[in-house]
Amino acid sequence: MASTRDDYESLYRAYLELCNAHDFEGMTAFYTPTIKVNDAPMEPDSVVKQFAPLVAGFPDWKWEVRSLLVDGDLLALHFWVGGTHLGTFRGIEATGRRVRMSEFTLYRVEGDKFAEVWDVSDMESLMAQISSTADR
Repeated sequence: MASTRDDYESLYRAYLELCNAHDFEGMTAFYTPTIKVNDAPMEPDSVVKQFAPLVAGFPDWKWEVRSLLVDGDLLALHFWVGGTHLGTFRGIEATGRRVRMSEFTLYRVEGDKFAEVWDVSDMESLMAQISSTADR
């Protein structure tokens, strides 16, 4: 059971490795049976299904940790995230553009699983980077 800062950081780094490998099945093992995502209860399989359109549009999508803070049972992360737009995403055909945006995520851990997650991504920036009006 994770309990120290090092334990929580190791837990998260193991999870991030699966995220960056797009191993959705493996990711579900890190969630409680019902995890709350932005306060909405979800089943683990439903959580990872949300990543499918992102990875279809950006097959090389990666999360890069900029900051990781631990306070009690909370992990706060600031990321650079991005990839290359090689597939259709939200109705926009592949542009081949490399995109990058900021993301902030807060996790609450129960035992050695994520029980709650709150996430804020700069999706407006991502869409601007792949829109037809973005600089090429």
